[in-house]
Amino acid sequence: MPFSLRPDLPFHRRCSVTDSASIYLKMLPAYLWGFLVLITPVFLCSVPAYAEWVAIKKEYQSPGLLTVYIDSATIRREGNLVTMMTLTDWEWMQGNRSPSRFHSTRIKKQFDCADKRFRLLVITDFYGRMGTGRRMTETLYDSDGDWIPVETESLNQGLWDVACGKQ
Repeated sequence: MPFSLRPDLPFHRRCSVTDSASIYLKMLPAYLWGFLVLITPVFLCSVPAYAEWVAIKKEYQSPGLLTVYIDSATIRREGNLVTMMTLTDWEWMQGNRSPSRFHSTRIKKQFDCADKRFRLLVITDFYGRMGTGRRMTETLYDSDGDWIPVETESLNQGLWDVACGKQ
């Protein structure tokens, strides 16, 4: 006989629902805690990519039209040249027709701190806000492209101040 029943214990006592329930009720907080520990990193990792973007000074912004942000982690200095990424978050959707409309633009710029000028390297438009959603267009510029002078009290003046440490 592979198993035996103990005649000294009543059957209903060995299979008591209340005993099993009390064990599970005691273990329930541990299971919930374990679930929270496992699921929390999923939510923390799903934070949008715009967490590192910092808005430039208000005096260089265009309230009601757009907000410009800088990712300080992308600032690279080589002598007098500084390369950085900016993000323009438009208040209203831009572009002509539906297939090419966008809500934000990420621009890679290079600043010449000595001569107070800049040039564009890459412009990427995104369907969503803050550089999210589908990439709509991307324009690459020649790294030997034309330099544009930084105008006083302009948006590029604010970016040049950050890039060249003039804040």
